[in-house]
Amino acid sequence: MSENTSPESATPEDADPSSRLPGRVVDLEGLKALAHPLRIQIIDALSIYGSFTATGLAERLGESSGATSYHLRQLEKHGFVREDLERGSGRERWWERVPGGISIVPSTSRESPAARTASETVSREWRRSQNERLEDFERNAMDQLAPEWLDASTQSMANLHLTVEQLAQLSNDMEELVNRYAVAYRRQRIPGSRPVQVQYNTFPVLDGKEIPPAVGHTTTGSK
Repeated sequence: MSENTSPESATPEDADPSSRLPGRVVDLEGLKALAHPLRIQIIDALSIYGSFTATGLAERLGESSGATSYHLRQLEKHGFVREDLERGSGRERWWERVPGGISIVPSTSRESPAARTASETVSREWRRSQNERLEDFERNAMDQLAPEWLDASTQSMANLHLTVEQLAQLSNDMEELVNRYAVAYRRQRIPGSRPVQVQYNTFPVLDGKEIPPAVGHTTTGSK
């Protein structure tokens, strides 16, 4: 889908399945740059609510504007945020999240004890943020949302028994589906819309046992 497509007329079906938001695989230096709780909170706020000034972020996050300014500059240095030129003024800079996913590959996390610590810090902060959003929804949605928003929302879980290939296919299929919506609607700001967060996890249950393949047979994923 062209970057110039009007968000008001875009739909997930309009998005070219081969087109993706520009993603980023984080290297060791980028991982170290992310490994600070406030930086994760800044990226999270920019992702959900859109552009902010350092002062606006400070008010939302309960920090000083000096702290948010410093961490924004560090995030900019490593390519995670950028100046929002459409909203900038001569007096104060507006900041936005650089579009696209952020991926931390296991090989990077295992490069050194410091890399593992940084990776654990980043993962923990993302998970804390996700849990806070979900818990806020569970506690307050009935009082704060109209019935149609409640009906449109869902919480679900499925327990499956898959091969590694099938798990990878499921993860890829779900990522492709969410990406189509992200491509179609990431710039949408129309009456009736509001920030929506999609959360899903796919992972093997660690205390479950892998069934060994039968002698002479190879386990493959179904398509």
